Amino acid sequence: MNNNSYQNYLKDNSSVGYLKIRAYAANEAIPIMGLKVIVSKEIDNQDIIFFEGTTDESGMIEKIALPAPKLNSNNLIAPDKATYKVTATYDQDNFKEIFNINIYEEIWVMQNIVLVPKMTNNVGGF
Repeated sequence: MNNNSYQNYLKDNSSVGYLKIRAYAANEAIPIMGLKVIVSKEIDNQDIIFFEGTTDESGMIEKIALPAPKLNSNNLIAPDKATYKVTATYDQDNFKEIFNINIYEEIWVMQNIVLVPKMTNNVGGF
């Protein structure tokens, strides 16, 4: 984290954007607690982890602050963004999915993660 590439990345992305994770199953009826989430970015061929945590009993991780580039005041130009990799794993169901998300200065981004239960001989799901 103290290398020049990482420091330059933070300098180029001196603002903050926010990510909210929402994990559920059964058409939003069942929140998924314990889904592991890692937010990372490749910088100079190294995966740098910016966040690691799990969803709460409501299936949420509320406020993940991530470095983002400052917005340009010229509204005719597409805003700069920082792209991060979100890896979601749920060991109880052998679930793993990777999402690429774009983060912008002072913008909240919500990533919904939908789990489909594996069908077994047992009645029930997860």
